[in-house]
Amino acid sequence: MSAVTRPTPRAAAQPVLQTLGLVRRFGGLVATNDVSLDVLPGARHALIGPNGAGKTTLINLLTGVIEPSAGQILLQGEDVTALAAHRRVGRGLVRTFQINQLFNQLTPLQSLALAVSQQQRQGARWWQPLGRDARVARRVEELLHEYRLADVMHQKTALLPYGKRRLLEIALAIAGEPRVLLLDEPAAGVPEGERQEIFDSLARLPADVAVLLIEHDMDLVFNFATFVTVLVSGTVFAQGGVQEIASDPRVKSVYLGEGVGHG
Repeated sequence: MSAVTRPTPRAAAQPVLQTLGLVRRFGGLVATNDVSLDVLPGARHALIGPNGAGKTTLINLLTGVIEPSAGQILLQGEDVTALAAHRRVGRGLVRTFQINQLFNQLTPLQSLALAVSQQQRQGARWWQPLGRDARVARRVEELLHEYRLADVMHQKTALLPYGKRRLLEIALAIAGEPRVLLLDEPAAGVPEGERQEIFDSLARLPADVAVLLIEHDMDLVFNFATFVTVLVSGTVFAQGGVQEIASDPRVKSVYLGEGVGHG
């Protein structure tokens, strides 16, 4: 795996994304229990935990898919707890999904042209020839090359190898110019031979974008993240720097396994 150039947010920086005592109940089940989380500007922050730990529930709360039973969510210092999901996207909170959410009948070129045009407030003109607007064309070309999609840019998305579909999803997220990017298991289901492109693309994510990574692949987590939050049974079990979490005997016991070593 390629080495990742990690941003180093200032210790005094204000969180770009923050939860305060976040709780979500489904009947008698407490899926998220008093979760307080700070994601700093430019962070490379991983969220890990065993199946059923509440990671997906937390991400759905952050993105506005579901509402909390208690607590607050702050985005760039503003309370967005009751804000609709699409308005959070407009304020810079963008998510990729564990299962691709793509336009299967469009090509990567067309999909990115649509995303960039919308971001530049030209949504109604996206279907025009790409060269008609130099800014759109330039940005699309950059994204195609940065995320290793130039060689398949004219193929329908439905026909792309799975790894390329993952890359396209990340490129589309970056086209939205997020302040916070939530990556939901970007390597899930990607064949071994295609995974390096995913790792390389994550290493090239813009340094000023805060990334919250949800991932089961510990090699990816410990090579990408500088800070890790461990959820167990909906509760924050441990938080700290990547080396601190990797060597924490409690974390090894409940999640990583005693035989795991990550330096």
